[in-house]
Amino acid sequence: MVKNSEVKDGVIFPVGEPNTAFQQYFIGQSYLKGLVSDPDVNVHVGNVTFEPGCRNNWHIHHNGFQILLVTGGEGWYQEAGQKPRHLVAGDVVVTKDGVKHWHGATKDSWFEHIAITAGTAEWLEPVTDDAYNNLEA
Repeated sequence: MVKNSEVKDGVIFPVGEPNTAFQQYFIGQSYLKGLVSDPDVNVHVGNVTFEPGCRNNWHIHHNGFQILLVTGGEGWYQEAGQKPRHLVAGDVVVTKDGVKHWHGATKDSWFEHIAITAGTAEWLEPVTDDAYNNLEA
């Protein structure tokens, strides 16, 4: 059974289009809707929606940060060397400059968050199926 299927229609903000620009850094299907497009603002704000089982690769934000505001569904967040954190609507994650991490949906739930990001992302290796399949909430 797939949980939180209402997320696929957008909980607060529209789901947006398939995230083809960053598809190479994701396992599974994600969607992206940019929310701030002001050239004078040096921060990207977007609504990111993950289908069940979708997750992004490990990555690092250089000269910046990332804040995730979880708006729907269930997901995961993990920093390198730390235990994975189960996320639900209302959770907030702050990733500081230079911290290796990943985030995405649980195996059986849609997941949606607002990502507020500054700096440059360095995309790294995928989260392995073995590591992902052994996560427990």
